[in-house]
Amino acid sequence: MNVLLDHFAEFRNGFIGTVEITAVSSVIALLLGIVVAGFRVSPVPPLRAFGTAWVTLLRNTPLTLLFLVFVFVVPEILFPGMSPFVLASLALGFYTSSFVCEAVRSGISTVPLGQAEAARSLGLTFSQTLRLIVLPQATRTVLPPLSSIFIALTKNSAIAGAFSVTELFGWQTLMSEQGYAIIPIFLWVAAAYLVITFAISGLFRLLERNLEVAR
Repeated sequence: MNVLLDHFAEFRNGFIGTVEITAVSSVIALLLGIVVAGFRVSPVPPLRAFGTAWVTLLRNTPLTLLFLVFVFVVPEILFPGMSPFVLASLALGFYTSSFVCEAVRSGISTVPLGQAEAARSLGLTFSQTLRLIVLPQATRTVLPPLSSIFIALTKNSAIAGAFSVTELFGWQTLMSEQGYAIIPIFLWVAAAYLVITFAISGLFRLLERNLEVAR
């Protein structure tokens, strides 16, 4: 308990940092994942090729390597002076977007083809059909895998602590360097991650129940 009480401000900052990077990278991953999923089911061959390349490249790249590229290479080439938090959020968001894309694409495949054909017969474009007809019906199917993906994203955010981002892993490293027993430190860090992941799981269960009532 002393390790927490004596350094509660640092623990609080680490907890808030983990919540912030989880939230920001989740938004990035969700938006990019939906867009790339649209590319993957698009009737336009170049868009399908881009979507396939995006998923293949990111899913097969180690996340630590992606962090290294975003934190050390991207600022030198494109965005000098960008904060480590933004760069880490982009790395985590881009990486997770490939998994979101596949979850959304799987959800889209559960919608009967006749729905899209009926929309086209009414004169709707592909983007309108996807946005107004297909995605709303696929949402309920997509929610369970998205919950698991965003919980995994929360745990993956620990890598950001090694790149000058304030979060729970950084607090754990600081306490370990100061000579505190490692087991109590890990217990407090694990408890903090459980709070965040339970909140994410509860949010998705609430969304599922609401959609079930609506149906």
